[in-house]
Amino acid sequence: MFEDAPPLVGYAATARLRAGEPPMSGRIYHDRTEWWNSILQIPEPRIVVLQDMDEPPGVGAFLGDMHAAILQGLGCVGYVTNGAVRELPRIRGLDFQLFAGSVAVSHAYAHIFDFGHAVKIGGLEVMSSDLLHGDRHGILTIPAEIAAKVPEVAARLQQTAQRIIDFCRSKEFSVSQLRSMMRELN
Repeated sequence: MFEDAPPLVGYAATARLRAGEPPMSGRIYHDRTEWWNSILQIPEPRIVVLQDMDEPPGVGAFLGDMHAAILQGLGCVGYVTNGAVRELPRIRGLDFQLFAGSVAVSHAYAHIFDFGHAVKIGGLEVMSSDLLHGDRHGILTIPAEIAAKVPEVAARLQQTAQRIIDFCRSKEFSVSQLRSMMRELN
């Protein structure tokens, strides 16, 4: 939601949400404080990933400034949902990252359930404790077995891309040389 925010990396704390109708029993989010304990089972830094199960998602927004502050207190650095968020100016001041499908004016009947299980956000399946990376382009999972190699590989890819960009902007540019450079990449 904040394009100029720096990239985000953390471990997923997953749950599901409904906001369109009241919960079958109990109240709304105030009765689900055990969810906080499930978040604390995930290593820091944490990113809450909430799948909005309403059709369409985004009827109400669980996350506003108060819940962003609670999540920060729990060691969370961001929040991901296919649903809605609210109170963006105040959350921006908290330096808390948001990735959401929409913005809503109210929390409606927001209630969280089924935490710690796999969720699906925008076609991306996220398991609890998955390593996530997010930036202005979106969120992706990083398989644990390759996580340590990502910085080195990313630096190498950036250097290669910059070499090609520099060549394309140079007076020496030619299609035949560009083809040759591209073949070297394979």
